[in-house]
Amino acid sequence: MYQRILVATDGSKLSQRAVDHALGLADLTGAEVVALRVVPRYPVTFYEGGIALTRDEVRQIEKQWEDEARATVNAVKAAGQLRQVKVKPLTVKSDLVAEAIIAAAKRHKCDLIVMASHGRRGLKRLLLGSETQQVLTHAHTPVLVLR
Repeated sequence: MYQRILVATDGSKLSQRAVDHALGLADLTGAEVVALRVVPRYPVTFYEGGIALTRDEVRQIEKQWEDEARATVNAVKAAGQLRQVKVKPLTVKSDLVAEAIIAAAKRHKCDLIVMASHGRRGLKRLLLGSETQQVLTHAHTPVLVLR
């Protein structure tokens, strides 16, 4: 049924449910998994909401975020090995999370995207936005959303 499943994770408890589900589906269908974590860049200007830091401090913060992202997707790979599911860990640096997820699914020829949704409603959804909603709206790949 599925050949390659992309699972988007941010390392949170909620996204771990999506990881577990994606690995279970892959185990049942014999699919491979692409474990993706999108790493944003640090906001460096006042208008972006960042605190004025030196370039070295910004590089250090971004390196820490990248290291955490690699650890997250490598943990998915380790969980896949326990289930004998092939997992490709992938990190992408982008401020456009939904677009990065869609592009990765296309680039790696995934036939399913699995991700979590925080289920925000009303004003919180309006203010915080929804990467999941953006993926649902713009992806040409089927999307499985877990809450």
